[in-house]
Formats: sequence, C-alpha cells, structure tokens
Amino acid sequence: MKLILTSTIDKLGIPGDIVEVRDGYGRNFLVPQGKAIAWSKGAEKQIDGIKRARDAREIRGIEHAQEIREQLEGLTVKVGARAGDEGQLFGSVTANDFAVAVKKAGGPTIDKRNVEFARPVKTTGSHSAAVKLHAGVTAHVAFEVVAS
Repeated sequence: MKLILTSTIDKLGIPGDIVEVRDGYGRNFLVPQGKAIAWSKGAEKQIDGIKRARDAREIRGIEHAQEIREQLEGLTVKVGARAGDEGQLFGSVTANDFAVAVKKAGGPTIDKRNVEFARPVKTTGSHSAAVKLHAGVTAHVAFEVVAS
C-alpha cells in the first residue's frame, strides 16, 4: 500500500514522505490515526504543502541549531500557572505551556514535541527544560513558574 505520511513515524519517515507499507498496517493503523493519507496524483499538492511547512519550521544545520541554543539559553522565561497558597500547582506545566512562554519571551518558535522536563513541573519556582534542536544540539533552558 502506498501512503503519504502526515506525521513523523519512527523507522518509517517524516511528514511528506511517500512510503510503501503492508496493507494491514496502513489500513488499520496509519490512516485511521491520521498519521498518513492514501497516495494519489492529487495528493502530490498536499505533499508540497507539508514539505513547505516542514522547511519553515526546520532548523537548517548544526550551526543554525547552535545559534538558536544560545538565543534560548539567554532568555528569561516565565510560565504562568494556577497555584495554591503553598506554591503547589493545580496540574502541571506542559511542554505546550513552555513553548508558548518561550515565544512570549521573545524567543524562536519551538516545537512542543522537542521539549523534555527532567521531572514533572508541579510547583512554582525555578526549573529547567531540555529542548532538542538537532541531532547533536540540545538547549537547556532555565525558566520560572509563577502563580497567576
């Protein structure tokens, strides 16, 4: 079965790739989950749109990733969250909350899927996050959680 990937699948490809998979895998998993669409001549235009969007987000090489790392590590990031009197959050800070806070602080747009916390962020105060920018480049960004 010939499919066009719409999201990254480990050991298979990235969005916009045309892949050949077994019928059952494509019909029962990839297509229903929205991770792929059936290949057709008309879908070629969708591939171009997906690739353009990917190129706009993508970091262009290790030097570019190192520039972005320096920019991220120099930021003062504050994440607002609802908290109780003793600094305990109602929930936790998510990767999406962090990505939005970085953008508000004047940093570059980062993909929330590339953000990792050492442990769940459930209290106010200082914390850090690792942002994977490239295969060999990871930015360690310090941020502060404040009660809002």
